[in-house]
Amino acid sequence: MKALLVIAHGSRRAESNDEVRRLTDTLARRAQAEFPIVCCGFLELAEPSIPNGIEQCVQAGATEVVVLPYFLSAGRHVVTDIPNDVRGKQEQYPQVNIRIAAYLGAHDRVTDLLLESALIPA
Repeated sequence: MKALLVIAHGSRRAESNDEVRRLTDTLARRAQAEFPIVCCGFLELAEPSIPNGIEQCVQAGATEVVVLPYFLSAGRHVVTDIPNDVRGKQEQYPQVNIRIAAYLGAHDRVTDLLLESALIPA
């Protein structure tokens, strides 16, 4: 069974973390056919942590976990921190295929979304 784990930075501001949780809930409803399990995890400042998010997916029955970094650029967190956390869980669960998808900012359609957002009055 496939799981999608959305990874965000995490914030001291609870409302920001709740926003990520709402996004995850929306993804869960929309991606049900592709990803029966959808969870979120945070790099820091909020729970669940990335390892705990992967653990939730595995405990829910995931045999494959796609880790989706909700980040706009390939900074240290995307390049080093997230892979390190994933590597630890992959070693713990060698029978589970855990892979990291491209971070959000690497997607070709981000520029289209930015332009669309700029054209819509706030």
